[in-house]
Amino acid sequence: MNLIRKPFAYSYYNVTLVLICVNAAIFVLQRLVPDLSSLLAMTPNSVLGGCFWQFLTYMFAHANFNHIFFNMLALFVFGAQTERYMGSKEFLVYYLVTGILAGFFSFIVFLFTGAAKVPLLGASGAIFAVQLAFAAFFPDSVLYIWGILPLRAPVMVLLFTAIELLSTIFGVKNGVAHMTHLAGFGFGCIYFLVRFRANPLLMMTGRR
Repeated sequence: MNLIRKPFAYSYYNVTLVLICVNAAIFVLQRLVPDLSSLLAMTPNSVLGGCFWQFLTYMFAHANFNHIFFNMLALFVFGAQTERYMGSKEFLVYYLVTGILAGFFSFIVFLFTGAAKVPLLGASGAIFAVQLAFAAFFPDSVLYIWGILPLRAPVMVLLFTAIELLSTIFGVKNGVAHMTHLAGFGFGCIYFLVRFRANPLLMMTGRR
């Protein structure tokens, strides 16, 4: 069997909760040690200077309370069931690989758009990949926006992605790394195609 497609033995140990706790702990440390953010955030100039760990650590640092709250809420909502379906090892690899690749993609984009000094931080790239996986594995799930508007998971995820795409095209500048979000979604699709030989967009329609 191809090593890339060799499945992990199924195990479950609630890595979603572990990730949330790690993010929360690092957020507290950021408040206590302000200089920590510059070490953890992915800044192209810093990476070129040898800070390669930032491709990983940017995923665990956040700008403010709202930033981490909504990211961790999304991770909890979409991640818990997805992890149970995939198994903890697969879920963790998926989360880290898509997040790191989204960071690397952003690194390239930042370099070629004159933003080499701009820091990138937040788990959103990986979380967009998790949302994709949730919609692919549970296409009939219904979620409620603001607790009142029911939408099937695939519709919600594709709507979020469309908003990010339009924000990128029309140059909405609000401090949100839209390209990183789209990259997380894109690398999530590639992970499914390579690792599972499955098209997640077709899975959203109920086809396997």
